[in-house]
Parts: sequence; structure tokens; C-alpha cells
Amino acid sequence: MFRTLLNCAALLAILSTTPLVYAQQAQTPQAAPTAAQALPQTPLSSVAAPTTEAPAPNAAASTEAAQAVSAPAAADADIAKPSKQLTVPHELSPWSMFLSADILVKIVMSGLAFASLVTWTILIAKTFELSVIQRKLKSSLKIIGNARSLAEAQLALGERRGVLSSLLGAAMHEARLSAGISGDNGIKERAATRFAEISRAEGRRIRFGMGMLATIGSTSPFVGLFGTVWGIMNSFIGISKAQTTNLAVVAPGIAEALLATAIGLAAAIPAVIIYNHFARVTKTYLELVARASGAAARLLSRDLDRGSSGVLSRAAE
Repeated sequence: MFRTLLNCAALLAILSTTPLVYAQQAQTPQAAPTAAQALPQTPLSSVAAPTTEAPAPNAAASTEAAQAVSAPAAADADIAKPSKQLTVPHELSPWSMFLSADILVKIVMSGLAFASLVTWTILIAKTFELSVIQRKLKSSLKIIGNARSLAEAQLALGERRGVLSSLLGAAMHEARLSAGISGDNGIKERAATRFAEISRAEGRRIRFGMGMLATIGSTSPFVGLFGTVWGIMNSFIGISKAQTTNLAVVAPGIAEALLATAIGLAAAIPAVIIYNHFARVTKTYLELVARASGAAARLLSRDLDRGSSGVLSRAAE
């Protein structure tokens, strides 16, 4: 009996300890994470240590990155320096461009400059000439306005020289040569031809220099364009030799070439304007010459109507 109770007590003890074992086995997985959590704490200190030492490699890396970044900037600066140094090789003034131009372009520019000088010389000379002869002719027409005969008109003019004196002298000369010939109409016709010849000669004389103005005005732009084409050809050849299209290298040659066209226009435009001005002034003067021719013809007609051919012949002698 006693042995049976012992066995029952042992069985109860075994049964009572079994749930505790299962409980400990169930609790051991929860304790493991705590141990696992405790274990990583030791490497955290070891990880923190490199973080304190990490700035040294990071600083080196940053300096290397800065050097890598600064290297292209330095290269760009080195590239930029030649671009700053590649300035215009000489001053782009008209005189410096003329000196550095090709020999043919220099000849073209010199010719155009001489043509411009001729234009302004003609302007000064013709202005003075036309103003003087117009004033003299107007005063001569006023003097003979009240003359009754050719002889009286010549006496009134005295020593004056001009187209009116030539017309009066031609009328008297024709009347003297036609003395003794009947028919006043024939004398008037012959005198009219003399007047026409004198008027044409005066027109040719007064137009002297205007042909030069017309030539300069019409050809100077084309001569300048020829110089420009030649200069641009030389510029392209220089570009091919230099193997660069930098504006500092290309611009001077093109500017020198365009200077020829500019000088051509500077010579042509004033020449055309001055030519047109003198064309109007010359037309006005030739109208005065026509008036003088008419005045001489009227005086001759009066003398013929008076029958004073003998008087005319004696006056001419």
C-alpha cells in the first residue's frame, strides 16, 4: 500500500514537472531574442568606432572629388585663356586696314580715293566757274538791252570777254562777209548757224569735267566691289591656312575687303549728286546763252532792216 502511494506520488511529481518543462521550452525562444538583442549591442560600439575614423577617408575622397571638379574648370580656364588672347591682330581703323590689305586691294582703294579727290576738285572748280560766267552773262545782257545796233552793243560791252561778245562779233563778221549780197534771209540763216556753233562750243566747254563725274559715279561701286571680292578670296585662303574659323582671325580680312566697297560708295554717291547738281546749273546757263544768241540775232535783224550793211562792214574793219 505504501509502495503504491509512493508510485502515485512519483507519477504526480512527473506530471507536475512536465508543464514546467514545456513552459520553459516555450519561454526560451523569447529569451533568445533578448540575447540576440544584447549581442548586437557589442558590435554597435565597434561600428561607432569606424564612424569616428571615417571622416579621414571621406575628406580625402572629397578633396579628390574637388580636384576632379576643379580639373575641368582649370582646363576650361586654360582653353579660355587662348580665346582671350586671340584678339584682333591689329587695330581695325581705316588706315590700319588699308596698310594690312592685299596689294591689289590697296591699288583699288588708292584709285577710289583719287577719284573722290577729283570729284571734290571738280565741285569747287565748276562752282566757281559757273557762278562767275553766269554773273557776267547776266550783266552783259542788261548792258545791251537798250542797244539799237550791233556796233552800239559792242561799244557798250567794251573790253568784256564772253559768249555774248563772241555772238555779236560773229553777227558783224557775217554781215561784213555778206556785203553786196541781196537777200537778208540768207544773212540771217548764215548768222544763225554761227550762233548755233558758238552755243554748242560753249555747252561743251561748260560741261567739261561732268563726264568725269558721270564715270566716277557709275563705275566706283563696281571697282569697290571688285576689291571686296578679291579681299574676301584672300580671307578665305587665310582661313584655310590657319584652319580656324575664330572670329578674331576671320573678321580683319573681311573688314579690309568691305572697306574697298565703302570707299567706292563714298566716291560714287557724291559724284552722282554733284553731277545732277551741275546738270541743272548748266541747263540754266545754256538758257542764258540762248537768250544772248537771240539778242544778237535781233540786233542783226535791225541792222539789216535799216539797210546798214555798209555800216556793218566798216564797223567790222
